[in-house]
Amino acid sequence: MQQGTDSGAVGPHVVRLVTARSVLAELRRGGPLTAGELVELTGLTRATAIAVCEDLVRRGWAEEHEPERTGPQRGRPPRTFGFRADAGVVVGLDIGAHKATALVADLRGDPLGSASGALPSGRHPVEARLDAVSAAALAALTAAGSAPERVLAVGAGVAAPVDRDGRVAEGSQFWEMFDVGVADALFARHGWHVLLENDANLAALAEQWRGAAQGLDDVAVLLAGERLGAGLIESGRLLRGRYGAAGELAFLRLVDGAVGPHGIAQLAREWGAEAAGGPGGLAGLAPRDVTAEAVFSAADDGDPAARAVLGRLAERMARVIAVLSTLLNPELVVLGGAVAPSAAQLLPGIRAALPGLTDTPARVEVSGLGGDAVALGAVRRALDDVAERALEIELPASR
Repeated sequence: MQQGTDSGAVGPHVVRLVTARSVLAELRRGGPLTAGELVELTGLTRATAIAVCEDLVRRGWAEEHEPERTGPQRGRPPRTFGFRADAGVVVGLDIGAHKATALVADLRGDPLGSASGALPSGRHPVEARLDAVSAAALAALTAAGSAPERVLAVGAGVAAPVDRDGRVAEGSQFWEMFDVGVADALFARHGWHVLLENDANLAALAEQWRGAAQGLDDVAVLLAGERLGAGLIESGRLLRGRYGAAGELAFLRLVDGAVGPHGIAQLAREWGAEAAGGPGGLAGLAPRDVTAEAVFSAADDGDPAARAVLGRLAERMARVIAVLSTLLNPELVVLGGAVAPSAAQLLPGIRAALPGLTDTPARVEVSGLGGDAVALGAVRRALDDVAERALEIELPASR
């Protein structure tokens, strides 16, 4: 009987691909690395490691470095190779309700330039919003001294659930206002490969990469401005849910004392206006003049009414975080978004209240990434995509 072929056998092409990816990953992670160091890191033979590096040099992903001579040496110095972080750029986009922010970075993630632009509000045509997003990205590229054809991938964050296939969830007019077809539009205009993602998910990636959650695998990042949204990382991976809505927190309407996914800025403004209209007022402000910033500033100055508002905010946020701590048991909850610097005033009250609300209180910190967290997370998402597709990408000519 004739023996059949093994359909599960791995062909030489796959082996070469895996080998090249492993070498490229080590060069990207460290470097420059000698051939001997690559042998130790990858387990390849010296001849294979050098052959792969030479191929990566031809493709434009790596470069060979001149050997350093520190004195008399016997024989040839070791061949040394490094990753070309300047082989292209990635773009991170934060597409909000009123503003688009673009961040350009090299292939190690080091920022090169950024730009922001206002987005048309109200019932402006979709094309006008796309024009503004495209303009912000092009302005950031100009600031970075780069060109549109050097973009290898674009990460884009929107304030809406995005499923695993990069589609905004259907069935909600609120969410659909963010679905302006940015991925298709930027590909049609510039040929860019665009990866759409929820903004809180990207903020979580940013915190794990370069923020308060570095080295942690179980994290919740709350974007807590006008409306609460959470980016959830469980066992080191983003937790999306079937339609990408795992972090939307609309279920808070069902939780006693939490009411709904109202953010810190919204509640500070509403409760501050109530306090301004009551006995004693709030910092001499009329209710119509109260802003979230004014409430936090007045509390910092010792205004009793403003401090009472912050006490209510701390209690509300403690309940929200207690729910997340009970359901998901994260090690860390990070308060992020534009409200983060002000939210630091709430930390003592939140931390004091948590043990009485849940048996598994998470550690709570405030993000130090400022308003760039979503765009930075979008850069991380784009870099991960480039790493996956690296050997399929034809790199642009050096600038």
